[in-house]
Amino acid sequence: MGVEMEGLRAVVTGGAAGIGLATVRALRAAGADAVAIDIGDPPPEHPVPVERCDVRDDASVRAAVDAVGDRLGGLDVVVNNAGIGAVGTIADNDDTEWMRVLDVNLLGIVRVTRAALPWLRRSSHAAIVNTCSIAATAGLPRRALYSASKGAVQSLTLAMAADHVGEGIRVNCVNPGTVDTPWVQRLLDQAPDPAGERAALEARQPTGRLVSPDEVARAICYLASPRSASTTGTVLAVDGGMHGLRIPAAS
Repeated sequence: MGVEMEGLRAVVTGGAAGIGLATVRALRAAGADAVAIDIGDPPPEHPVPVERCDVRDDASVRAAVDAVGDRLGGLDVVVNNAGIGAVGTIADNDDTEWMRVLDVNLLGIVRVTRAALPWLRRSSHAAIVNTCSIAATAGLPRRALYSASKGAVQSLTLAMAADHVGEGIRVNCVNPGTVDTPWVQRLLDQAPDPAGERAALEARQPTGRLVSPDEVARAICYLASPRSASTTGTVLAVDGGMHGLRIPAAS
């Protein structure tokens, strides 16, 4: 896949760690010039270039996207990956928390895409890939706020695909299952029984294991690649079969 995306220019939000970092690396391995944008300052030894950006702030987003576009000489691929989690039923999170999560997970995509559209309209291989979640389509316990935010992301993806297909801009999303990322590990560390909680998450997926960040990154690269020029408005599950398979419990 070393030259599949040769010459393409990409930006990945939330690209300093987890799925985002794996995606920047995968895009670069495929030949693209990819830059991460993220809210924190990476350490000097960080393996990929990072532009600082807060997706909750429109001015910050516009400055970061334009800085990456100027740096790369254009933009062909936008990966909207930045996101935060939330745990609980609808009774467990107040309005402030709902607004905080939606501001990042949903409006962050709106702000970044809005800032990137002038760049993408000048590209002959324009593609947007949004990181959604299995939570958009499966009823997961104690994930009401997170699920609502990702359900909105999936619907937004389809609407964006319809709006921009005539401009030659493809829009798709990936729906990962539970991914073995630092964020998931932090959640596990807070559980009364981290090992038991991890085992439950693994058992929830038909493959019996968590999804790796690299597996999600490869799916994102597939959707972003010019070789997928007829793929738009697609929701690609990378969840170990969780969305559709019903495997009998072990006796």
